[in-house]
Amino acid sequence: MSLSVSNLTVSYGKHVVLNELNIDSLQKGSFTALLGPNAAGKSTLFKSIAGLIGAHSGDIFLGSKSLRTCSKMERSRNVIYLPQSFYSSLALSVFESVLVSLKQHSGWRVKPSDVKQVAQVLELLNIGHLAEKDISELSGGQKQLVALARILVVEPNVILLDEPTSALDLHHQLSILTIIKKLTIERGFITVAALHDVNLAAKFCDQILLLDRGVIQTQGNAQDVLSMPLLGEAYKVETSLERGSTGQLYLDAKLFDDSIPDMA
Repeated sequence: MSLSVSNLTVSYGKHVVLNELNIDSLQKGSFTALLGPNAAGKSTLFKSIAGLIGAHSGDIFLGSKSLRTCSKMERSRNVIYLPQSFYSSLALSVFESVLVSLKQHSGWRVKPSDVKQVAQVLELLNIGHLAEKDISELSGGQKQLVALARILVVEPNVILLDEPTSALDLHHQLSILTIIKKLTIERGFITVAALHDVNLAAKFCDQILLLDRGVIQTQGNAQDVLSMPLLGEAYKVETSLERGSTGQLYLDAKLFDDSIPDMA
């Protein structure tokens, strides 16, 4: 099983966001980082793969099967997209929210094994103590963990995460990405995460996609991509790739002229 994208073009009216974009095969058990500056089209790409927005042309394949020919239900079982912000308009507890996510894909009759599966996922993410809390009472970071639990309980083939660590402190960033990496390998997910922190991408991801100007500029392992001038050009900074005392890759970046930009 693999995920690939061929000549994908997506437009909003006359504005072309993705222009004949291609992604080479992403394999089961792989954790890929999607990098790119703000407004590069990362969320649009994820929504296109998940079938939430239509494409003007091109195709997306899971194995040899085109996702564009799948029913909405089949596509939603295979591909799950977690947006940057998770909101729920329903008055549900954390446990109920995750259970509803599971039953949407497996029929509505609740079995003892379903209850056990939800409890295991909550404990895995260290939020079992929040099970009876209403989602509206949670912090932003806790809501993000619940959203991740809603994905993991379903066990799809493809997981698309849009800034999964944006509302988390450093400890929880490392914890969540460690869990995602572990489960991706153990359960054979194809996981792609849009990340702003390139050093988190270097630490956890098998390979990197660089999206800029509507196309994937390059695709490869972290060391190769992070050492390319293309990366600095995309973010409009100067970059240099270093190694820490433990051998971990580290990307240092600075503005071209060390000046403070005008943010107005």
